[in-house]
Amino acid sequence: MDGVVQLQRQFIDYTTSLYEEKYLDEQFRQLQQLQDESNPDFVVEVVSLFFDDSERILNELANALDQQSVDFKRVDALVHQLKGSSSSIGAQRIQKMCIAFRNYCEEQNIEGCLNCMQQVKNEYSLAKNKLETLFKIEQQILAAGGSIPVL
Repeated sequence: MDGVVQLQRQFIDYTTSLYEEKYLDEQFRQLQQLQDESNPDFVVEVVSLFFDDSERILNELANALDQQSVDFKRVDALVHQLKGSSSSIGAQRIQKMCIAFRNYCEEQNIEGCLNCMQQVKNEYSLAKNKLETLFKIEQQILAAGGSIPVL
């Protein structure tokens, strides 16, 4: 049982760091509260949908920004979509980066857009890795017969 307690402590510490480093906000906590015995994989499923959708949007953004004549309205619509979906799971750093990205779209500033695109991709990659790590810790706790701590 010591192993479970150690994993639970690791889960609490890791989750706390995600909030302190602003990877997650209160919206993620609200998602966790919607999960129960009838839908134990709710958060993982929602976040997996976010990952799939985000990768599609990031690919579309890369294509849109690679055109000879950039359609800034299209780019802005895609960034707005990514901002909304990141907000819905509490991915705060991605959401904030999208706000800056949209400002560059409004100014039709291609250099600013390309820079933000790279930063959004980096933030997305970091958030994805951190959430996957969090879910692995959860799985280890459950496999060891423990319960996920409520923060």
